[in-house]
Amino acid sequence: MSENLTPGDVQRLLNDSSPETRAEMAAKVAGQFGAAGLTASERVLAEDIVRIMAKDVAVRVRSALSQSLKTNPHIPHDVAVSLARDIEEIALPFIEVSTVLTDADLIEIVKSGSAEKQTAVARRPAVSEGVADMLVEKGAETAVAALMANEGAEVSAKAMGRALDRFPTSVAIQTPLVNRAKLPVTVAERLVAMVSEKLRDQLVAKHELPLDLATDIVLQSRERATYALVGGAGENELMALVEQLRHGGRLTPSLILRSLCLGDLPFFEAAMASMAQIPVTNARLLIHDAGRQGLKPLAEKAGLPPTLYPAMRVAVDVAHETDFDGGDQDIERHRRRMLERILTQFEEIGGEDLNYLLAKLSDLQPHAH
Repeated sequence: MSENLTPGDVQRLLNDSSPETRAEMAAKVAGQFGAAGLTASERVLAEDIVRIMAKDVAVRVRSALSQSLKTNPHIPHDVAVSLARDIEEIALPFIEVSTVLTDADLIEIVKSGSAEKQTAVARRPAVSEGVADMLVEKGAETAVAALMANEGAEVSAKAMGRALDRFPTSVAIQTPLVNRAKLPVTVAERLVAMVSEKLRDQLVAKHELPLDLATDIVLQSRERATYALVGGAGENELMALVEQLRHGGRLTPSLILRSLCLGDLPFFEAAMASMAQIPVTNARLLIHDAGRQGLKPLAEKAGLPPTLYPAMRVAVDVAHETDFDGGDQDIERHRRRMLERILTQFEEIGGEDLNYLLAKLSDLQPHAH
């Protein structure tokens, strides 16, 4: 090893005017750099050589060095930073994989680098939450899209939301977000809402539908999709989702009724608490009041249409009487029984209230089987 790393090599490197020869030596020295068995003096010499090469005027030489050193974990930090700051041809392959670059280096690249360099950071095998946050805040659309497509990136729910804030119409960002292995329920709901707005515009433009009718169609589709997201949400996520829906004007009476008629009391309780602006524990007490006196004032405080109260009353009573059976497809059977019992009991009420309920629930029945 020592015969390949000599003062003569350095001298030749300084004197040789051929970029081809210098590029060849760059690859040769880089290949040996960090190898086991180097003495302390040989290591210093090797570091001096790569520092000189990293400043070579010939792009070919610096490119050969970058390609040879990009996966080497032993190179000096200053050399890594120098290569990362170089022109795209040299920097991009290095930025994408080098483990010598720190989070602070990567954040600096995102803040001051080109869109191409930001994208290289976003494509790294692992991207920390701090780097991901900076990419979402400062990165170009292409970089943010690459980040969302990177399953090795630690992207928080807040960062995903910020990406949608910055690029609300970007299909390039929405598509990989939808396809991520794990998507926070609050982000998924926003995507549902965004796609729904686009769908509504398409319905109006392509099919000449009245805007009100198109909106009704979209709302039904959106509520089905939104409700489908609720299943895997924990209590904290559920509350965050409900608050987001309310702030966005999407916590509709029909969505609240839908959750109740599907036997999802946790969502119903959280929704009623949010609409009435009271703690969820208080809402539970009113909903499940043994004297059956608490639900009506809660519904009034929540600002729900009075026509919905009879349906809600029946649905809560049925929920109390209907248990899961613990078998296969338990949830589906439970939901079907709930719907059957609600509709059966509601026939006795009749009139416009029944028509209203049937209109709101009609699209549930195919999904209950």
